[in-house]
Amino acid sequence: MDKHTQQQFAENVLQYLNDSPTAYHAVENAVRMLKDHAFQELKETKKWSLHAGGRYFVVKNHSCIIAFTVGDGDLAQEGFRIIGAHTDSPSLKIKPGACVVTPDGYVKLNVEVYGGAILSTWFDRPLAVAGRVIVEQDGRLTERLIKIDKPVCIIPNLCIHLNRDCNTNCSYNKQTDILPLLSMKVEEAEKGDYLLNLIQSETGIAKADILDYELFLYEYQKGIFMGQNEEFISAPRIDNLCMVYAGLSALTELGNSGNSFKVFAAFDHEEVGSTSAQGARSGILPHILERISKNLGLTDDAYFQALANSTSISADTAHAVHPNYSDKHDPENRPVPGGGPVIKYSAAQRYSTDAFSASYFMEACKRAHVPYQKYVNRNDIVGGSTIGPALSSLTTIPTVDIGTPVLAMHSIREFGAVADNFYTKEAFRAYYEDGGSSV
Repeated sequence: MDKHTQQQFAENVLQYLNDSPTAYHAVENAVRMLKDHAFQELKETKKWSLHAGGRYFVVKNHSCIIAFTVGDGDLAQEGFRIIGAHTDSPSLKIKPGACVVTPDGYVKLNVEVYGGAILSTWFDRPLAVAGRVIVEQDGRLTERLIKIDKPVCIIPNLCIHLNRDCNTNCSYNKQTDILPLLSMKVEEAEKGDYLLNLIQSETGIAKADILDYELFLYEYQKGIFMGQNEEFISAPRIDNLCMVYAGLSALTELGNSGNSFKVFAAFDHEEVGSTSAQGARSGILPHILERISKNLGLTDDAYFQALANSTSISADTAHAVHPNYSDKHDPENRPVPGGGPVIKYSAAQRYSTDAFSASYFMEACKRAHVPYQKYVNRNDIVGGSTIGPALSSLTTIPTVDIGTPVLAMHSIREFGAVADNFYTKEAFRAYYEDGGSSV
């Protein structure tokens, strides 16, 4: 696998990261990618008519997407080959009652923390605004995506002269310390209209038409390649949009070739527990799998056979060994950037990997000629979790948790290796082409 091919793929990954500041934009760009490869959109509210060789996708809440292809084989015997990821990332979400005007004349945005963000990394960064607004047009509710891609606000640090302990004993109050500065007070502006005025001036959407919004802050500075040989990526939202892009790329490159029934699912709200209608703990994936089966004429018994013959991958970034905090990691399982995708284990089932699911992913890596690594937490450190336990428990399908190794996970800028993105995509291709056999 030559460096040029890896770099080309990484450039596409970086473009996807830069173009997708929110889950809504990640799905919008995924839809564009799927349509470019002849995938047909299906609506949950409409009748479906699937056929062998078909390529389809379904969007839920504009922040979750499930794409699939109909293979030529017997679904009851072939089962599904599923890759799951998530579209959301830790961020700052703008509250209703968006603006706070202080007695000193500052206009601040009223925000809440979404997910497990490393708050210190959000200070002194130029921040932009993106998300969706709901407007009423001709008596109908319509969603409009917005991306105000300019540095409109910032969270300034308190200077060291007024905070002498900032380098030794620093913490942040989520209610009072992280409200971004938007502007200075304008006398003629109506209270609370500063944000709506900005949206109107930048997007042309009349503020009187806006019924509600879901808006997030994101770093204005784009992701870049870096390192002595540009072997690394520094960018926002590597967790988990790099996995979304790898899964989409594997699916679209292969299309509907072969007997297998390939599924790619990117859920919302993983960073806050996945408990929503578009999260991995909802019924959306089981509903879609059952609907595919019934539409293709399977009986209830054949559908359960298909589930029993299925396998799944939960794709979410993994912790690389930190160069300055190596003691935070298990002494024997120490993944590094550039070493290939990481298989994640947890006896407490925070990851869903077992010996069988790990084996079919290792076999896929071998067929793709890519390296792989393994990760498990230290016994005295409680790690995070993924969509894997939700996928396996809701569907009863064996699931392996894997991910590209990264540093600075949940920072406003995360860090990974160029090579790992390509390695993971190639492993996904090999998995889709075979998928592993049952034991």
